[in-house]
Amino acid sequence: MLTDQTEEAPSSALVDENVQVESFRQTRNSRRNELVEDYVELIADLITDGGEARQVDIVRRLGVAQPTVAKMLKRLASDGYIKQRPYRGIFLTAQGRKLARQSRERHQIVESFLCALGISAETARIDAEGMEHYASEETLLVFRDYLANRK
Repeated sequence: MLTDQTEEAPSSALVDENVQVESFRQTRNSRRNELVEDYVELIADLITDGGEARQVDIVRRLGVAQPTVAKMLKRLASDGYIKQRPYRGIFLTAQGRKLARQSRERHQIVESFLCALGISAETARIDAEGMEHYASEETLLVFRDYLANRK
């Protein structure tokens, strides 16, 4: 647990209104994209590991109900990330493969950065799963540069 060991509390002055609006906007956008990225990344992993991605595997891996997965797969198909064929599983489109690659790369950068700071590999993997969606491109570039320069 974090504790406040300073004698003075930090200033509670409000940040500029436009800066705050943009911060909240960026967070809302990231939250909307988070599920899409998680699903596409998992589908890519399942295809890589076993040659196919099936709805039942996604249900098991995400720990959610089948109707939840069915609804998201419908959304992914309408957004152009996947194609579903009856009795044949789920396939990523070129757009889906690109998003999966980008998502995996962000995850690996964040996870590697956390490990470089001394976070255990298991905790870094878990924390990176959430943080990867919210880190800006600028932050990811700094993480990547830090990792490249410490070797």
